[in-house]
Amino acid sequence: MSRRELLRRGLCSAAGLVLAGKAGAGAPAAAQAAGEPAAKPAPKAKAVIQIWMWGGPSQLDTFDPKPDAGYDYCGPLAKTIETNVSGIRIGELLPMLAQQADKYSVIRSMTHGVNAHETASYLVQTGRMPGSGLVFPCVGAVVSLLKGGKGYRGLIPPYIVLTELQGRFSESGFLSSRCKPFATGGDPARPRFAVEGVVAEGISDERQQARRELLGRLDTFGRAMKGDPRLAASDDCQSQAYDLILGDAGKVFDLAQEKDALRDRYGRNTFGQSCLMARRLVERGVPYVTINSKGWDTHKQHFPTMRRRLPEMDKALATLLADLSDRGLLDSTIVWWSGEFGRTPKVQWEPPWNGGRGHWGKVFSAVVAGGGFRGGQVVGASDAKGQEVKDRPVYPCDLIASMYELLGIDPDAKLPHPQGLDVRATPRAAEGVPTGGRLKEIM
Repeated sequence: MSRRELLRRGLCSAAGLVLAGKAGAGAPAAAQAAGEPAAKPAPKAKAVIQIWMWGGPSQLDTFDPKPDAGYDYCGPLAKTIETNVSGIRIGELLPMLAQQADKYSVIRSMTHGVNAHETASYLVQTGRMPGSGLVFPCVGAVVSLLKGGKGYRGLIPPYIVLTELQGRFSESGFLSSRCKPFATGGDPARPRFAVEGVVAEGISDERQQARRELLGRLDTFGRAMKGDPRLAASDDCQSQAYDLILGDAGKVFDLAQEKDALRDRYGRNTFGQSCLMARRLVERGVPYVTINSKGWDTHKQHFPTMRRRLPEMDKALATLLADLSDRGLLDSTIVWWSGEFGRTPKVQWEPPWNGGRGHWGKVFSAVVAGGGFRGGQVVGASDAKGQEVKDRPVYPCDLIASMYELLGIDPDAKLPHPQGLDVRATPRAAEGVPTGGRLKEIM
């Protein structure tokens, strides 16, 4: 995305806020005078941090361990650890998350039965199967549409992806380009986080300021037309552009403003610093942030990869939950951890896999915290070897509808379709999408 496009989206959002404010003035009083029902209670959640385990993490090695299944299922990771919630045990490589279990709930019965990355990614993030002729928007795009103009202020787009798009499907679907995510690019673990269109690699703030001053000196036309109302909008756009680059708005991406001790707690790696960046963004008011964490498609060398990746994830996610809680943000921020599916419960020891796990959509785990979701709970169960759903199947549309409800979004809300089709935020019963019902037991 170009800097111009980034600014366009931010300015459109800002303009929408102004118009919405004017249009809504006096609306509550008018409604009461007309005898209409009182307004609904304020939503519990204001933002979502989606932690996407790109490729599909193993349920057995994370939040649904099966220590009695034997070596062919557990491999060398056969131990479990007790959490700070009695009766809940998780994988041995997640000791820090074990001490935060009172803050999150584990869904051990997620299911959709799809083993292809593209289809499963689309299904988990939209709640629908492909093939209907429509490309539905993902959760982030819907939240951007329905929450981006309500309570959100600033030049930063309302849907941010750290740091790169998956490329599995079009996240905005049939919605307008304003609902597309802004991918930051860069690496927040580097000394300077080079955010696309905001922070230019190798160019200091001083040099950017010098460029601005030079541009001003060269703009003879602007000086000659000073005061002309036709140029006022252009001047305002330029001023806001530099505020994003050099002013307070863009400083949200400057992790150097955080204490070194806190950055160390998150972990000085891309995932750890992305989690810290996500906290800064929701603290600033951004309603939807996705962290795309690559490297979970472990067909080969699964266990060495887990010993490397899980401690990083454990440290960063546990610190994020504690940090949000300490700052009073967890109550209003949903944290959603999931991949597109799980991994084969039985380890594939034979060549060429040599100890890998394949794709497994029959049953997998997800974790939710904050924003109205109760912590310290387990929803559903898989069978003794983690191969099938044993109890309380939860489908992607169930989880999505539950999050929408907590965000104050009607799961049956009509979405604007360019051809005027009647399309809702989540599937209706007539669409034939399987459902196990919303997650009322943890809401």
